[in-house]
Amino acid sequence: MTNYLIKRNLSNYDLLNAFDSFFAPTERTSTMRTDVKQTEKEYLLQIDLAGFEKEEINLSFDKGILTVSAQKKTTEEKDDGYIFRERSSKVSRRYNLGDVNQDAITAKFTNGLLEICVPKKEVPTPRAIAID
Repeated sequence: MTNYLIKRNLSNYDLLNAFDSFFAPTERTSTMRTDVKQTEKEYLLQIDLAGFEKEEINLSFDKGILTVSAQKKTTEEKDDGYIFRERSSKVSRRYNLGDVNQDAITAKFTNGLLEICVPKKEVPTPRAIAID
């Protein structure tokens, strides 16, 4: 049986650079866990945004792409003694939904779960046209 685990070569690991990059001022951006359900008439997205408030979440829709972003508001001053901070976070994710009814998109945020309902555009049914 083949073992597909890849072992990291620690001899090439530069400990000093890792220490410097640990304390470097970087902005952490991560993705959010999402479930997407499709029915005949709509898409339903359920997105985990635990720890965020409703006012910290932004939704936008442009050219078939739904963008969901959230940024934790911080009240501390920059010179407050922190060496490194991870809890002030920013998350963002884009969903390519194509041609949908963007005027009917609805969203609800409850207990850290953002639910977005995106109705599909109705597909015109073929019909016969009478000739006068």
